[in-house]
Amino acid sequence: MRTQSFSDIRKLVFVSILLAILVVSLGAYTRLTHAGLGCPDWPGCYGLIDVPETTEQIVAAEQAFPERPVEPEKAWNEMIHRYFAGSLGLLILAIALMSLKRRSQGGPVGLPLLILFVVIFQAALGMWTVTMKLMPVVVMGHLLGGFTTLCLLFLLYLRLSDYRVPGGDFALKKYAKFGFIGIFILAGQIGLGGWTSSNYAALTCTELPICQAGWTEQLTFEESFDLIPPEKESYEFGHLDHASRVTIHVMHRIGAIVTAVYLLWLAISIYRKAQSPFFRNAAMSLGFILSVQVGLGISNVWFSLPLSVAVSHNVVAAMLMMSLITMTYSLKRKI
Repeated sequence: MRTQSFSDIRKLVFVSILLAILVVSLGAYTRLTHAGLGCPDWPGCYGLIDVPETTEQIVAAEQAFPERPVEPEKAWNEMIHRYFAGSLGLLILAIALMSLKRRSQGGPVGLPLLILFVVIFQAALGMWTVTMKLMPVVVMGHLLGGFTTLCLLFLLYLRLSDYRVPGGDFALKKYAKFGFIGIFILAGQIGLGGWTSSNYAALTCTELPICQAGWTEQLTFEESFDLIPPEKESYEFGHLDHASRVTIHVMHRIGAIVTAVYLLWLAISIYRKAQSPFFRNAAMSLGFILSVQVGLGISNVWFSLPLSVAVSHNVVAAMLMMSLITMTYSLKRKI
């Protein structure tokens, strides 16, 4: 496949990646500012395409949704996220249509269509997040859907990039399987992070490295990972007891340790055995992003979840996954 033939699609994919990173960031910001129900309906906001602002609009909105008084700041957080997510969906639709049009030229078709399917399902998850009143499994699914969309776009960008890795690093090919294992472990850890956040357990453990004294006696798995919770009018601010939240948070901490140790081992192993600057740089990038992510995780605990750090923790998790995908893809297909 000649890269020049698909340069316009590749540029559109690159723009979509940047927009997807912004959407992931805005999603985290919306969740962390408790604005997930800032608009009680979907896809509009109190029946409008923007946020109620005039006295008449606010009165009408609160009459229609008496259980949810208008909070303009939260509503705008939610709607801005929806605007950007909708724009991303349109870009992905354009990429899928352009890829279908050029399928006879040998470009990827299945992957763009998969991304389109994922983003459609992601839109449904966005709707269910509101209609199911922040049910944790839906909120976590929405988070994972955003990460999946971003990672698949990034994989498509790599597929459209015509490069080979010089330097004779054929001995590194065996590490591709370890890269896939790393992707699986990291995805699981991101899922645990989403479960921790969606169950409002991020501030349950306030000490390092695992939790405050007595945490082992509080562990309970009976309800902590129940994907179908008891029916509630709203799951905002959580529905689990303290012990269940401790369990969730502790599992996220343990998962973080496992993930960090494994990815650090992978980065060091590849760096030591690599002959080409490409894989040395890839290993250093993975190690650096991992260290930043660990530092952000510690800062979340140390400084009691400051908004900027918590949002950055989400974004850097996405960057860590993209770094790992680059390394694994290049080990598998570009040596």
